[in-house]
Amino acid sequence: MIVELWLAIGIALMLEGLGPLLFPEKWRKMMSELSSQPSNLLRRIGGCLVAAGFAIAYMMWSSK
Repeated sequence: MIVELWLAIGIALMLEGLGPLLFPEKWRKMMSELSSQPSNLLRRIGGCLVAAGFAIAYMMWSSK
C-alpha cells in the first residue's frame, strides 16, 4: 500500500508540474487571478478537487 501511495504522489507532482513547465506565462496569470479570489470561493474549489480526487481514488481502489 505504501508503494501505491508514493506512486500517486509522484503522478500528482508530475501533473502539477506540467502547467509551469509547458505554459509558464499562462500559469503565472492563472495563479495571480486565483490569488485575488475570495477565500470562500477558493475553499469551494479546493473542496471540489478533494471530492473529485477521493471519488476517483475510490473507484480505482474498488475496481481492484
